[in-house]
Amino acid sequence: MPAPQSPTDVYAADRTMSPAVADAKPLVYVPNTKDNTVTVIDQATMAVTGTFPVGPEPQHVVPSYDLKTLYVASDLVSAGGSLTPIDPTTGTPGARIKVADPYNLYFTPDGGSAIVVAEELKRLDFYDPHTFVLQQSVPVPECAGVDHMDFTADGRTALFSCEFASKMIVLDVASRTVVRSIALTQVPNGKPQDVKLSPDGQTFYVADMNANGVYLIDGQAEGVQTFVPTGSMAHGLYVSRDSSRLFVTNRGEGSVSVIDLATRQVSTKWQIPGGGSPDMGNLSADGSQFWISGRYDGVVYVLSTDDGHLIKKIKVGNGPHGLTVWPQPGRYSLGHTGIMR
Repeated sequence: MPAPQSPTDVYAADRTMSPAVADAKPLVYVPNTKDNTVTVIDQATMAVTGTFPVGPEPQHVVPSYDLKTLYVASDLVSAGGSLTPIDPTTGTPGARIKVADPYNLYFTPDGGSAIVVAEELKRLDFYDPHTFVLQQSVPVPECAGVDHMDFTADGRTALFSCEFASKMIVLDVASRTVVRSIALTQVPNGKPQDVKLSPDGQTFYVADMNANGVYLIDGQAEGVQTFVPTGSMAHGLYVSRDSSRLFVTNRGEGSVSVIDLATRQVSTKWQIPGGGSPDMGNLSADGSQFWISGRYDGVVYVLSTDDGHLIKKIKVGNGPHGLTVWPQPGRYSLGHTGIMR
């Protein structure tokens, strides 16, 4: 993979815009899972500028490794599944690409493969990241509900959450083999969700909706270190632009917990006025705004990352999920809603 810019901060490159995104329109793309559409929002005015149809059950809008395309991952297996490419310079969609069960989409750190996380099929499918010709399919029957992931700092190992199995699996990226699993035991029926590596590469944070907090797993994905409560239905994880804080969306109580990454403890909690269902999203390019889908409320929340106050609530479609704020700073994308390095 590209050489890290800093030995102590895997997100060091996430403060500089790549020339590859110079012509990208500053937009937010919101996949509406129950409407089979994507809502487009202008970042500056925070007004909806359009909506377009995509494949059935769109889950996430994912930046490509080379930052030149966004993909809408639509995973309804009975409909075949598809990726809808978006040209970020125009904000318009292209022809759908047939891909089986793409609940989520990631890219290997060397850019050699796209990883389609086929949740219902219990598979990790490796594709050519440009042509989407299948390279290899890796069954993971032990990982019911495989959905989110992140990589170790050296890019050699990946940690995947198993939403319906209360555990994590660890994949050797080069050999594409599962090398171990990690049980999550805070509650008997854990439901792990988003996964995010700490800036220093020493800790994975894993949100668990049923445990109502985050597990801390060592940076080599060997085992659980501790657990930190955050709030009801902890779901999405996002690192602040200065790499000092981790924002945790608590979908069941309409709040965002802020973890101080130096102390690894919750420093404050921001409550969305009137409640809500904050799910997935990302930060604005300058890091001053946190854009989050309201999964059960058909809205997008825009919060200040300074003090957590609600800047705007924007009406979108039904069941908004993994929205992407684009463009993002960084050299390349590892996928999801914009895990940049």
